[in-house]
Amino acid sequence: MSSLVGMLLVATPVMEDPNFAHSVVLVCAHDEDGAVGLVLDRPTEIPVGEHLPQWAPHAATPPVVFLGGPVQLDVAIGLADADASVEGWTHVVGTAGLIDLEDGDPVTTGRVRVFAGYTGWSPGQLEGEVAGLDWIVVPAHPDDLFDPDPDGIRRRALLRKGGMFPAYVHYPEDPGLN
Repeated sequence: MSSLVGMLLVATPVMEDPNFAHSVVLVCAHDEDGAVGLVLDRPTEIPVGEHLPQWAPHAATPPVVFLGGPVQLDVAIGLADADASVEGWTHVVGTAGLIDLEDGDPVTTGRVRVFAGYTGWSPGQLEGEVAGLDWIVVPAHPDDLFDPDPDGIRRRALLRKGGMFPAYVHYPEDPGLN
């Protein structure tokens, strides 16, 4: 499988892991050593300014910390509009990339989204989950990353994918209750 950096992983109805059920993950790194991603649709109630006041003026709407995944929840990760000339910035998709929130300069970046934690896969694990139909792979649009309506990212990604996938938009959380 080629690198999935810059792709969205949309959880299919068979995804049973509560950390990822009904979620959308942006793949930020993917190579033979494994993969790293950020859950884009899990905002918390914690304002960015509560922990990172210097980044609060640049926080995308909603200006809260997002739950990036279950790994290292005490680590803050930034996703920002910037370019390769910005210190501590790594390209992901479009003009968006990961930014070092400790050493990065908020003045040199556009909007930023802050995540607590991330999701990670060991070598071959993500490829197995995609092959096992846990995830639908959809190219990310830069607007997905800073969408002011994080609850709508999954729906819009599935509609964009086309084919049979838009049907998942209306798939009930528990089909047994239908």
